[in-house]
Amino acid sequence: MPAIYSARHERMKYGDIKLYTGSSCPELADRIANYIGLELCDREIVQFPNENLFVQLHSSVRGQDCYAIQTTSSPVHRNLMEMLILLQTLRLDSAARVTAVVPYLCYARSDKKDQPRIPITARLVADMIEVAGADRYMFLDLHAGQIQGFFNIPGDVLTAFYILIEYLKEIKNKMHRPVVVTADLGFAKKARNFAESMDVPLAFIEKRRVSNDSKAQALTMIGDVKDRDVVIVDDEVDTGGSMIQAVNLAKNSGARNIFMVFVHPVFSANAADRLAALPVTEFITTDTIPIPQEKLAKFGGRLKTLSIAPLLGEVILRANEGRSGGELFNE
Repeated sequence: MPAIYSARHERMKYGDIKLYTGSSCPELADRIANYIGLELCDREIVQFPNENLFVQLHSSVRGQDCYAIQTTSSPVHRNLMEMLILLQTLRLDSAARVTAVVPYLCYARSDKKDQPRIPITARLVADMIEVAGADRYMFLDLHAGQIQGFFNIPGDVLTAFYILIEYLKEIKNKMHRPVVVTADLGFAKKARNFAESMDVPLAFIEKRRVSNDSKAQALTMIGDVKDRDVVIVDDEVDTGGSMIQAVNLAKNSGARNIFMVFVHPVFSANAADRLAALPVTEFITTDTIPIPQEKLAKFGGRLKTLSIAPLLGEVILRANEGRSGGELFNE
């Protein structure tokens, strides 16, 4: 056997890459496929009148390295079930390896029992993904890192930090004495990484939240933001309550321009309307969740969406060839 073929065969022990997507993020899946240089594989997804879902692959995946790309944003339960059924379909067709590529994982906030008589739903979702047939997972910026411990299968938890920080470095020269502010003390460590990378100070907003209450009370600004441009960072924006309070508190504390940075644009209910009404210079996020055009229009060009497709595409290539994903981040 020629040495070149032998080495390539050794790297590709799981077969060729096969990319499949549900209906939740087709544009992101297309961008990932374009980065890798492949076409998305054909499949059929049908919802019957009784709301049951049906998935059928249009070609065999026997012995192949399959990736099911599906974000689990709204409609959450439809998208979650689509992903689970797609995973099982790939497993039953004898795929050599099945990876669940989930840019945004639903129920990630339900990660612990902090009240009596409540579930740990993130653990349930992890169990379902495994039982459905996933051999591996790929997530992006989990709300709580301990969710990795709910899985008995290996996986990659990636971060959009480097994508966001590169853009912030590009626009830093346009800012006046910038300072990074975290709207959630639970995000303080990651916020510190933003501040260190930008070489700017860090401030905190103290708030109090009840876990099953979507409203959060911003209390105190810890740090100096007066006469400074403020970069407010968080992992996701759901109803927008925390961010709205953070912006108002920053303005009341004497901040100049405000930049809002977050990974997952969940934008539940009327969050887009409420955020668009804020005195924010620029909203900076990623495409882990598709934003409908009618919501994008509300921001009047102030919302910048950075794509995570090159990151996911590169990690998929490295996983297929048995190379380290950590090398991308010098880890």
